[in-house]
Amino acid sequence: MKIATYNINSVNAHLENFSKWLTKANPDIVLLQEIKCEFNNFPFFDLQSLGYNCHILGQKSYNGVAILSRGKIEITSENLPNYSDEQSRYLEAITTIDDTRYKVASVYLPNGNPPQNDWSDKTKFIYKLNWMDSFLKHMQNLNAENLPVIIGGDFNTILTPQDVYNYQLFEGNALCRPEVQTRLKQMSFIGFYDAFRALHTKENGYTFWDYTANSFKADFGMRIDYFFTSPLASDKLTACYVDKTPRADDKPSDHTPLIAEFK
Repeated sequence: MKIATYNINSVNAHLENFSKWLTKANPDIVLLQEIKCEFNNFPFFDLQSLGYNCHILGQKSYNGVAILSRGKIEITSENLPNYSDEQSRYLEAITTIDDTRYKVASVYLPNGNPPQNDWSDKTKFIYKLNWMDSFLKHMQNLNAENLPVIIGGDFNTILTPQDVYNYQLFEGNALCRPEVQTRLKQMSFIGFYDAFRALHTKENGYTFWDYTANSFKADFGMRIDYFFTSPLASDKLTACYVDKTPRADDKPSDHTPLIAEFK
């Protein structure tokens, strides 16, 4: 089974690029973030024509998450069940691929940086920490389930200096504040594995490059997209890698897919 997580940065703006990649990569499941559209504007027909069932939790112009699968999708949670949120950042479902049931979730964790770099405004950072606390509580429940659980998405967190081209430039940024890093590291204490790092200890694994200058060509990137896998899923994990093809193509998202494969 092949699953991808991809912050698409507007599914309609990058639909041609995305459809081309889907046809070539042929994943069984795709977790999307930042679809930036509501239900009526989501390209269901285009993606169904490529063989995917789709469920979304949309939001006009911002945020939004989706799950695509070649199997049936049974939604188990829209937004975190223990957190009241007006923003669309979490979608969870059970889907069956080749007679194996998986629980999957698409996550778009808050960025946390203030608007216009007004560092006196802590509102978005507090929102990020509260969201993460609720997310971690829910992860404790999910890890107790008797089926493989795969959590994928844009976590807006730089865990270590290895995960960004220049760590010093981001010190103080909400992506690598110690309060944020400490929370995401709790995933391992709960029992989830960072799928990419479980298989690649030395590669940078960048999944995001800013649009400015020559960031992509110069590899001025960061690793902020992750797969976290429960023990039952981790036992089946055979590969986890970054596919840079869509980022190098025309009209790309500023992210690129992270892919995991399971036996």
